[in-house]
Amino acid sequence: MIEIVDGVMTVKTAPVFLPLIPPKRFKGVKGGRGGGKSHFLAELLIEECYTQHIRACCGREVQNSIKDSVKQLLEDKIHNFGWDSEFRITDKEITGPNDSLIIFKGLQNHTVTSIKSLEGFNRLWLEEAQTISHKSLDLATPTFRTTGSEVWASWNPDLATDPIDRFFLENLDDPDFIMVEANYQDNPWFTDELRKDMLRDRKRDPEKYQNTWCGKYKTSSEARVFKNWTVQDFERPVGTVFRLGADWGFANDPTTLVRGSIQGNTLFIDYEAYMIGCEIVNTPDLFRRVPESDKWFITADCARPETISYMQKHGFPKINAAKKGAGSVEDGVEFLKSFDIVVHPRCEKTIEELTLYSFKIDSLTNNILPMFEDKNNHIIDAIRYMCEGIRNMKEQRKKVTVPRFETTVYGMGY
Repeated sequence: MIEIVDGVMTVKTAPVFLPLIPPKRFKGVKGGRGGGKSHFLAELLIEECYTQHIRACCGREVQNSIKDSVKQLLEDKIHNFGWDSEFRITDKEITGPNDSLIIFKGLQNHTVTSIKSLEGFNRLWLEEAQTISHKSLDLATPTFRTTGSEVWASWNPDLATDPIDRFFLENLDDPDFIMVEANYQDNPWFTDELRKDMLRDRKRDPEKYQNTWCGKYKTSSEARVFKNWTVQDFERPVGTVFRLGADWGFANDPTTLVRGSIQGNTLFIDYEAYMIGCEIVNTPDLFRRVPESDKWFITADCARPETISYMQKHGFPKINAAKKGAGSVEDGVEFLKSFDIVVHPRCEKTIEELTLYSFKIDSLTNNILPMFEDKNNHIIDAIRYMCEGIRNMKEQRKKVTVPRFETTVYGMGY
């Protein structure tokens, strides 16, 4: 934290970072969001460039563009120090006093030969180090071996088996290593804006809060798709606009109908109908278990047009087919995750599916895969269809709204 009082600049450091100031061959700082990790290392690097001959590489596993790096953060620190005239900033690098140089690299595509271009550099800052591979770590660390060279790593913990975690944890007794943990509780300058985000996650998704804000490792329950929901006894007021969604059963799969309503950023689910092996002639009676289901629009799975036609002729004239399309499952799930979902306790199957619907897990590595398990999703599908019209409307509004300009504000982030 930089303060200027009566023309005198003071760099204040949170106590948690003090062990990282003295020279060490390997310095690691891990923890959750808002701990100030990147800000501390950025200030330390700029201070060192101002007072010493530093040749630094800010590396990450993948860097598709310079915008992916900490370059803008370093520029902000230079400005905050009042050293704009002392440093020269180009599109790709920063040069400063004492012939100091800072460059930015993606490490993924480096080889033993190409990494040699970094020999002679005396600082390596591994950003988002939880993503650094064994290969990149093994290639990069021996390259930075000049006298007084240091390797820094900052990361939000993901899994205890990640290479960077193992690298530091297995060497904690080595005098060349130092590692500290910094979370938002350790940051004296934690902003009100970040605190609101933290409190929201702590309320809506305790497991996300533990990983994102408290620096805890992800658990297998991270495979759960929905964590933004609670169970509450409620009744919707008179005048509420209800939305309904339906999914059709196949063989052993259930036919489902769900009723919901939206108020602000909250999606209320108050009634459901659910039956496995429901014959088409019994479907109207199943749907009537949901109050006033024949009066409201129902968006149903388009895969069964004959069932939709039958329902239209048997008491449900406002039922219509979902549009679906490529990516509709992923987009629909992400849209549902943007809400606070409140479920009435009578909706037992909705509660069950919101609990169990998960991403696939690689059976060989136990890693969470970016695809959904095709089970425990019939109520989920019905809720997606229920909200399809609102989602499509919002997407259309985004397409026709063309901003005149875009401004990015880079703050201290403390």
